[in-house]
Formats: sequence, C-alpha cells, structure tokens
Amino acid sequence: MELIDIGINLTHESFSHDLDAVLHRARDAGVVQMMVTGTTVAGSEAAVRLARAHPRRLYATAGVHPHHAAEMDEAGTATLNDLLQQPEIVAVGECGLDYYRNYAPRAAQLDTFARQLECAAACGKPLFLHQRDAHEDFLALLRRHPEALRGGGVAHCFTGGARELEDCLELGLAIGITGWICDERRGLGLRELVTRIPVGKLLLETDAPYLLPRDLRPRPASRRNEPAYLAHIAAVVAQLRGESLQECAAHTTATAHALFGLPSL
Repeated sequence: MELIDIGINLTHESFSHDLDAVLHRARDAGVVQMMVTGTTVAGSEAAVRLARAHPRRLYATAGVHPHHAAEMDEAGTATLNDLLQQPEIVAVGECGLDYYRNYAPRAAQLDTFARQLECAAACGKPLFLHQRDAHEDFLALLRRHPEALRGGGVAHCFTGGARELEDCLELGLAIGITGWICDERRGLGLRELVTRIPVGKLLLETDAPYLLPRDLRPRPASRRNEPAYLAHIAAVVAQLRGESLQECAAHTTATAHALFGLPSL
C-alpha cells in the first residue's frame, strides 16, 4: 500500500526536533510521498529547501494563505512567480479566502487570491485552495479566472456542504479529505458527502500538525498530528466509501500522481 499526503505543514516548528523520525514513521505507515504546504513567501522558500533535502520523497507548494494576505506586495508576487518555476514546487498555494477568521481584511484577501490565480495561469501548475465561510466570493473569483484552472486544482481540507462540493466538482477540482472526517462532532456531514466524490477526484491529507483525528487510538501525548496517521484517515474514508483500504490507497495515490505530476517510486 502506498499513500500520498498532499497537505502537510512540515516546516512547522513542532517538527523541528524530530523530523527524521516523523519521516521514518510515515514511510513505515505506507506514506511514500508528501507535499509540504507553503503559506507565506518565506514559508514557501522553506518548503522548497525541505523538499530539496528529500528528493522524490518531499515536494512543496508555494503560496500565501489568506491569513497572511495583507503581507503580499509586488516583491512578494515576483518572488512567488520565481519559486513556481522550481521543479520541487508542484502547486500554487495555499491560497484562497477565509472569512471565518478574517485575520486579514477581505479586500486584501481578494487581491492576494487574484494575484495567485494570475500566477497559476502563468505557470500552469495546479491550485492548492483554501476556503472557509467565503464560498460565493471564492467561486466568483475562480470563475473570473478560468485560465488559472488549466492545471487543475484541489479544494484542500474540504469541510463544506453538498452545494459547495457540487460547485467544486463542477469546476473540475479534486477534493482533499483530512482527519476532519474522523470527528464525530463536526465531521458527520462530510462522512456522508465523501461517498459522492468520484474516483479520480479524491485526495487524502493530514494537514499536520493540525487536525489530529479525534478517533485515533492511542492518542499521542503531544496531540500533534503527523503523516503516519494518514493511514488511519485512509482506512476511515475507505470504510465509508465501501472500498478496501488498498483500493482507496491505489486510486487516491494515482490521482495525486496525475494532478501534481509526482513520479512513482
């Protein structure tokens, strides 16, 4: 069984002291490749460096999360465009809109998201998308920039409802499922919707160190999520979809290879 974690924050400080052990545990759990998420320009540069240190095992995204949208300027856009030419970078993002936290003004979020859609149109790489409580504006911007979707994209850490799922699939987006689906309080709606995601559009991710699956036993004392737990998420998804774990791993891994151009190992 081979799994790919398409969204993990390995540059987070919680991994600084034991990264080699984290990667070893991931491999033992069948997680053969991972995509390190870039959420700021500096963070994207760090993600590239990490990917270069682990060739063919780690890849990276480059982008500015909506929480940091107010930090984006012309120089940052130029740096991002340069980063997107690097072979270790396989997607544009994490980019999008977040009206739940509103850590950045909405006007700044809209402008920074539009800039990154233009970056995606220029480089042709897929989008790694974030959206929370901003579906209408998110959808409108994507429809206004259809050229940004020529490389495809993924709705990262999807937690929306049926209409949001239908809209994302209509745009041709893949759907990223995290340990949110293991949450008996917040994940019930997603547990039903995961059966509606076609083969070829389903991707798996941990979003570690965040979103530790609530039903994971034993729970780590640190409460830190890590890529080894992707196997647990895959097992839950497979059961809900009426698939074997091997079937779920095979088609989600094939989808990651196809969308992000990852080589088979």
